[in-house]
Amino acid sequence: MAKNTQPVLKRCRTLGVSPAAMGYAKNSKKNPGGQRRAKKSEYAMQLTEKQKVKFVYGILEKQFRAYYEKASRAGGNTGEVLLSLIERRLDNVVYRLGFANTRRQARQLVNHGHFTVNGKRVNIPSYSVRTGDVIAVCEKSAQNNFYKKLKEDDAFIAAPKWLDRDKNTLQGKVLALPARDDIDFEIAEHLIVELYSK
Repeated sequence: MAKNTQPVLKRCRTLGVSPAAMGYAKNSKKNPGGQRRAKKSEYAMQLTEKQKVKFVYGILEKQFRAYYEKASRAGGNTGEVLLSLIERRLDNVVYRLGFANTRRQARQLVNHGHFTVNGKRVNIPSYSVRTGDVIAVCEKSAQNNFYKKLKEDDAFIAAPKWLDRDKNTLQGKVLALPARDDIDFEIAEHLIVELYSK
C-alpha cells in the first residue's frame, strides 16, 4: 500500500495550507527562508490546488482521479461535488467529529476497525457516508484510554453543521451532505476542474 511520508509542516508551507487544517497547532514556525516570489504559471496554480486537496485529505493520485470522474458524471458544479465526495470519506468524518486529532490518525483508527457505521464495523477509510448514517466508536475500543480521556475532556470540538456529535456516547450522525462552505481551508476547486478537463 502506498504511503505518504513527507514532513507535514514543511509540505504545509510549500502548498500554503494552514497547519490547523491538518489538525496541528496554529503557532507552528514560519518558513525561515521566506517565500519565493516568482510568478506562477496557470498550470502551476492548478497543480498546486490539486496537490493541496490531495495532501490535506491524504489521497493519492489514482483515487483522486476516480473522485473527479465520479463528480464530473454526477451533474451540477463538478468542483463542489468533488469536494463533497472527498469530505464524506469515513476517515475525514471521524476527524471532523473530533474522534481523532488529525486525519492521518483517523485513517489509522478506521483501518484498525475502531469504528462502526450503522452498527457494522467498517475498516475502509475511503468509505463514503450518507445522510442518516450513525458513526460510533466500537464498544471494545471505547474502553481504550484515548476514548476514555476524550469522554472526560472538557474541551469541546465543534463539529461542522452537517454532522451531529454526542461526546458522551462517542457517536456522530450525518445530518446532511457537506456543502461548499463546510470546507475548513481555502481551495479554488475550479482550478482542479480546469486541470483535469484539459
